[in-house]
Amino acid sequence: MHQQRQGGFILLVEDNPDDVELTERAFKRSHLGNRVVTKRDGQEALDYLLGAGDEAHAPALPDVILLDLNMPRVNGLEVLRRVRAAKRTRYLPVVVLSTSDEQRDIADSYRLGANSYIRKPVDMHEFFDAIRSVETYWTVRNIPPTPNRRGR
Repeated sequence: MHQQRQGGFILLVEDNPDDVELTERAFKRSHLGNRVVTKRDGQEALDYLLGAGDEAHAPALPDVILLDLNMPRVNGLEVLRRVRAAKRTRYLPVVVLSTSDEQRDIADSYRLGANSYIRKPVDMHEFFDAIRSVETYWTVRNIPPTPNRRGR
């Protein structure tokens, strides 16, 4: 049986309400019980993760960020660039979850520091399997750096 980390959660950054609902359903079906925090665009995600730079009052960091690329206000590639530039979030796992299979999007995602790139499957069962795999890997199997080592 899988053991999830204490207090862990997943940050979903997705502007499409249908994709948000489908992703949340997939997480519920996985039965791992990780909390999902959803931000509807890139700016909301950056405000949540980076805030005003006051780390004493900053929210806890997620185990993994699931990041869409095509969003209003701030797109996913810019979110990724800023997450990697900030000391607080530099080592957070980021999985790009996009409908795009354009080689430029894939290459840019990895160049900017994505840990993984997953094309959203069209088939619902394939999508549920992909989400279950992502959740199991990043919240159960992956070993993140200890918090006191993240900033170095």
